[in-house]
Amino acid sequence: MKHVHRNLYLVAVFIVFLPFWPLLFFLKKKSHEHYSTFVKIRKWIALAASSLVGFRYKVKWDAEVDWSRNYIICANHTSNLDITALINVCKNDFSFIGKDELLNNPVTGLFFRTIDIPVNRSSKISSFRAFKRAEKYLQENKSIVIFPEGGIGDEYPPTLYPFKNGVFKLATDLNLPILPVVIEDAWKLFWDDGSKKGSKPGKINIHVLKPVEGEDLNRDVNDLRDHVYKLFRKNLS
Repeated sequence: MKHVHRNLYLVAVFIVFLPFWPLLFFLKKKSHEHYSTFVKIRKWIALAASSLVGFRYKVKWDAEVDWSRNYIICANHTSNLDITALINVCKNDFSFIGKDELLNNPVTGLFFRTIDIPVNRSSKISSFRAFKRAEKYLQENKSIVIFPEGGIGDEYPPTLYPFKNGVFKLATDLNLPILPVVIEDAWKLFWDDGSKKGSKPGKINIHVLKPVEGEDLNRDVNDLRDHVYKLFRKNLS
């Protein structure tokens, strides 16, 4: 039944996406001008598809977040549902940095060809270009969402992988706050892409920590990375 539920979710995503496809296709050549429209439609698709198959999201906030500012949003990564969890959290315009395999998906591919940022993590040139584009978005007052582990591991239950440096260099170079988002249990409902364990309906708990800013951004990049990593370790235990 878990594999049936996963297939139902994939069908739900496609069914919700389909009515928006003509509009998105029409706007994609000028996606920069219609950036906010793409962000809103992506949110409607993600949350509607989740609701149809019984995924619920509960957000706990450690502090009020000023969404008139932009952030570098960092989250742990164990499930494809992490994308919808973060869409549920973020209240301003934002782009994902994600693996370039998402370009092959008919739904995510459209967004990664327009407002999101694909990256081949095995290519230094691809990573450099991705972070330069992310820097441009951040300078335009948009937020960026990234999974600093660099992917989902093969272990089940999942473990928290060491963080990579790129996102923390962005934060220090641009003096922009990092918003850590701990996604506690999405993997219990839908691990990775769901192909091995299937999925089931239920509640996903999301814990938004206080933004890391001010004096913390004056740390060495490695020190800042380790500081944020320890916050995740503490709140996932």
